[in-house]
Formats: sequence, C-alpha cells, structure tokens
Amino acid sequence: MPTKTWDLHEITVAQILLTLGDTEQRRRYLNARGTLNTLLSLGAVPVINENDTVATAEIRYGDNDRLAARVAQMVGADCLVLLSDIDGLYTADPNIDPDAQFIARVLDITPAIEAMAGGSGSDLGSGGMQTKIAAAKIAMAAGCHLCIAPGTVEHPLQRIADGARCTWFMPSSNPVATRKQWIAGTLRPAGAIHADDGAVRALMSGKSLLPAGVTRAVGRFDRGDTVSIVGPDGTEIGRGICAYSDVDAARIIGRKSADIEKVLGFRGREEIVHRDDLVLLRIL
Repeated sequence: MPTKTWDLHEITVAQILLTLGDTEQRRRYLNARGTLNTLLSLGAVPVINENDTVATAEIRYGDNDRLAARVAQMVGADCLVLLSDIDGLYTADPNIDPDAQFIARVLDITPAIEAMAGGSGSDLGSGGMQTKIAAAKIAMAAGCHLCIAPGTVEHPLQRIADGARCTWFMPSSNPVATRKQWIAGTLRPAGAIHADDGAVRALMSGKSLLPAGVTRAVGRFDRGDTVSIVGPDGTEIGRGICAYSDVDAARIIGRKSADIEKVLGFRGREEIVHRDDLVLLRIL
C-alpha cells in the first residue's frame, strides 16, 4: 500500500462529520466551532464531510460547497478555495458558448453574476457553479475571500499562490470586523454582565472580561448569546458573546478563572467574554 500524503509530511488529520443542523443551531454550532479550533490549535488538519448517515433529505446540505462556506464562516477563515473542473466563473458556460468571458474578480454578487452560473460546472462534484455562487455569498458575508480554481491539475493550491488564473470573490471587510459588526448590531441583548472598575479598565486596554471582574449577571441567557457589558455607573460600555449561561455565570462571579472547573464541575473558558467576541461601544 502506498504511503499516504499526510504520513509523508507528518500531518495529523482528524475527521469531522457535520450536518446542516450543526451549523444552524447555536449550541451545536458553538460545539463544532470549539472542536475545530481545538484541533487547529493542536496542529491537526480537520477533514470535514457531511454526515449522510444521520441527515435526512430535509436537513442535508447536498453539496460540499455550501458546507465548506459554513465551516469557513464558523472558524473565521480568511480564505476559502473551491476546486472545480473549471478555472473560474464565466459570463456563460464556456463548454457551450465560445464567446463566454472569464471573470477574474467579483466584488458583489448581483443578479447578473448569479445568472452567469446557470450552466457552468459538471457532474464531477456534488454541486455546480450555482452552488459555488451560493457558497460565495456565505463566505463574503462572513468577510472571507473565496476562490474558484481548477482542481484537476497538479498542486492546485501552489498554482493559485503562483498567480494561475482563477476567480476571486472579494468581501468588503475581514472576518473579525464582520463578526464584531454583527455583535454590535444585536438589537436586543439577551442579558447584561456588570463589571467593576478594574475590569472596565482591562477591557479598554484590549483584555477579555474575566469572572473576577464581574459583579452580577442580569437576565436569562445561554452560552453563545450576546449580552451587554455594563460599567459600575450602569452605562453600557460594550457587547459580547457570553461563554456561559446566566446560571453558570452567577456561580463563578468574582471567582478566579482557575476556580471555574471546581465550581461548575467542568472545564469551561477562562473568560466570561473573550476579547475576540467583544465590541466596545463607549470609550471612557
């Protein structure tokens, strides 16, 4: 048996099977994201596919393009590459129309762009050009660049890096900016976390919100919900995604991060709100 590529390069891989529900339902989304981020932090390469054994027709992606876009969105990826039997997007199907023009860069997915995807692609994959455009919509909304390039050539990723022809879909913002815009734009935070003076100063210097700096939690919220961050004077100074439910947050208020596992019985995040999940609305 020939040696596998990941053995030759000493790459550790881990298979992950996802369904549509894993990227649509908040708690499952957070669990999947946490697993992916942990694998990446350990230097493993996640190999992801749809879990067809448990998904019914009503809750399946049905194509790998949109699944890839959702995973890119989930991990805050900067770039997503979709490999195809074609080198990018054309104004028409180049297999049929000899006058079809190649599109090197797309800044906005308009109805005209969607119309170009009508017949492009083949049966080599589970989705044609239309699913790639749908994936591009998801990726661009998440601040992720997306590239459509040929996968039937040797070293396709190196070819892209060397400037080979492909189509780039260019987002207007980066993943962090897009995520924080979404947090800041939450119309109705699920609850509020009150922070003391020391915690507020730490937040203003770019730090995360730790349990030791929290004085109380207000409202009913689950892990992954957006909450208001309130200063000692009652003024909302920011918003963030809380790593704990209101019940668990109340139990670790004022505690050191090292005490979380002992108090809750499980090892959660050290921060109640991580700085990457936090947007400051008011600079003191």
